[in-house]
Amino acid sequence: MILVMAGTSDARELAVRIKDEGYELLSTVVTDSAAKSMEDVNLPVQVGRLTAADLISLIVEKGVKAVVDATHPFAEEASKNAMAAAKDAGVPYIRYERESVSAPGSDKLIVVEDYVQAAELAADKKGVIMLTTGSKTLKIFTDRLLGLPDTTLVARMLPRLDNMQKCEELGLEQKNIVAMQGPFSKDLNKALYDHYGVTLMITKESGKVGAFDEKVEAALEMGIETIVIGRPQIDYGTKFSDFDPIMTQLKQVTGGEA
Repeated sequence: MILVMAGTSDARELAVRIKDEGYELLSTVVTDSAAKSMEDVNLPVQVGRLTAADLISLIVEKGVKAVVDATHPFAEEASKNAMAAAKDAGVPYIRYERESVSAPGSDKLIVVEDYVQAAELAADKKGVIMLTTGSKTLKIFTDRLLGLPDTTLVARMLPRLDNMQKCEELGLEQKNIVAMQGPFSKDLNKALYDHYGVTLMITKESGKVGAFDEKVEAALEMGIETIVIGRPQIDYGTKFSDFDPIMTQLKQVTGGEA
């Protein structure tokens, strides 16, 4: 049994590849929508956030031979839990992370280390700020930006009930919420920027699969200042950005037995 921690489109593709190679697997995701995408391609899936202790129990219960962590590049807590659980359970940990995309050189683009730094910089710049970093860290930005003079915060996120409830709790007005499922084309990004009169866009370096290019290129082509939050710096140990070396690793750690 191979445990695949998933939740993104490329993670699903990797899980399909592992299954097609004949391995028994269980995938884990956080949301119901991600679970449905796994079920649509006949992948067994478990839904819910897992602590390190939860993962250890799962590894022991299912007889897991290896943990393949293919979570989002910014799912820092999930990756740390996976590494700790694999170590404690005595099974190999293999990290798949989509390839990083270098931010294009531009005097309109600023790369920062974390969300707090991004929010503080945005507070200095003011204007119409479009946030495309999701709902998990929304409070960092609402705490610093809502109520500032000459500042409007527009948040783009998945159209989920809990996201809308969070926006209401944090005081974000409905008219400033873009609830849509991506990825977005460059043209659609431009249309949204134009509609809201965006002067500053904030995103995170999610990689090519995360439509990073389209968001940033659209903003820069329109002369919109852009803040990019760099990926968390984590020492994963065994990490790959392609599927083939992961399959080689799985053959080695399982003795070639699917």
